[in-house]
Amino acid sequence: MKKANIESFFARLQAADPEPKGELNYANTYTLLVAVVLSAQATDVGVNKATKALFEEVDNPEAMVKLGEAKLKQHIRTIGLFNTKAKNVIKLSRQLLENFDGQVPETREELETLPGVGRKTANVVCNIAFGQPTIAVDTHLFRLGNRTGLAPGKTPLEVERKLEKRIPKVYLQHAHHWLILHGRYVCKARKPDCPSCIVNDVCGYKAKTTV
Repeated sequence: MKKANIESFFARLQAADPEPKGELNYANTYTLLVAVVLSAQATDVGVNKATKALFEEVDNPEAMVKLGEAKLKQHIRTIGLFNTKAKNVIKLSRQLLENFDGQVPETREELETLPGVGRKTANVVCNIAFGQPTIAVDTHLFRLGNRTGLAPGKTPLEVERKLEKRIPKVYLQHAHHWLILHGRYVCKARKPDCPSCIVNDVCGYKAKTTV
């Protein structure tokens, strides 16, 4: 995608939704971290249903450790991979207490030391909680990067680095939210809704749908 088209692409997404928000529900930075860890290979809607009662009871690492793995599993049993995720949430809560004074660290490198936290999760937390202009490449961003010609790449990291380089700085803060929402509701995996897409004419996708 050409530079002028990239500028136009993000200018239109910004005009349509100036302050985009993620769709995971959370009460504070700690519950955001937990929600993002739980959302791996799960839908935001499913995670929100599972965490509604959990976050009313638990909103800090100490309370999570006290709750314990067995009770946590009961709360999140409707989410995929809930056994592994429960183990990781208890472990990361302990590590937050032991290594970070119970606070969620603000750097990607420190976040990635926590169980169940990979680069994508760390980028989401850095962006939403701490206002850092990070790009979290999930399946939607990976698809859009390649499909639109915005940032073609064979791996999520390659797409992430290209997006960081190609997206004008003024749009970086909200870019990953715009792309996630666009991929979720318009540029869908099986059949993109090209006729209703506001960036249709600047997108490099050759097999655009007409109906």
